[in-house]
Amino acid sequence: MKILFIGDIVGKPGRRAVRELLPGLVNGHGIDLVIANCENAAAGFGVTRDIIEELYASHIDILTSGNHVWDKKEALEFIADYETLLRPANYPETVPGRGSVLYPTPGGDHVGVLNLAGRVFMQPLDCPFVRADEEIARLRAQTKVVIVDIHAEATSEKKALGWYLDGQVSAVLGTHTHVQTADDEILPGGTAYLSDAGMTGPFDSVIGIRKETIIERFLTQIPNRFDVAKHDIRLQGALLDIDPESGKARAIERISVRLNE
Repeated sequence: MKILFIGDIVGKPGRRAVRELLPGLVNGHGIDLVIANCENAAAGFGVTRDIIEELYASHIDILTSGNHVWDKKEALEFIADYETLLRPANYPETVPGRGSVLYPTPGGDHVGVLNLAGRVFMQPLDCPFVRADEEIARLRAQTKVVIVDIHAEATSEKKALGWYLDGQVSAVLGTHTHVQTADDEILPGGTAYLSDAGMTGPFDSVIGIRKETIIERFLTQIPNRFDVAKHDIRLQGALLDIDPESGKARAIERISVRLNE
């Protein structure tokens, strides 16, 4: 089973990269399922209903997110309408939306996808390790293939979760920092791991935002408007090969494809 996980989609350039590059990746690699993190898809901050519909129309099957999913307040109104639009499962139970989903592939297999958020240098949510145990037990009662998006700042927290879940899930993939790491590997128990899948958007930037704006902010410490950059657009993520019978990863490969502008 081939699964493509796309790193944080940033603004209009990131959505363009998905629209124009994803079909070739799906056809070229024989991909069965596409997962993408969408929390920055609306001008770099949050999502709207129209953008969610656009991403689904671009042949993304499941959308994960993170702390920025609430930046557009309308998300509170529509997130529960989409079974395959996830927010971190370790938000309080009263928060709208879902933290995991069981999804059927065209080949007849099912894939469980779990979205978690870290707590180091981030909001003090429920423990992602404890919530992972609860959600994975439920998902594994129905499938051996489980993919985890850990949306976190600290590499140490992501790596610790990878080791903690090794052998229990098919992959633990990090998002949030927008910088693709080079530590892709298969852990001893058969879990594919990558600290950060990277960013899908403009790389002539500081993690997607116009570099001039960010430099000014660092120099002056005065708040200013963050606008998404426009150039050097790339799609980044990870390609997974999973054994559907055992749920163990056979391979993980980092993906970084540049869009011809």
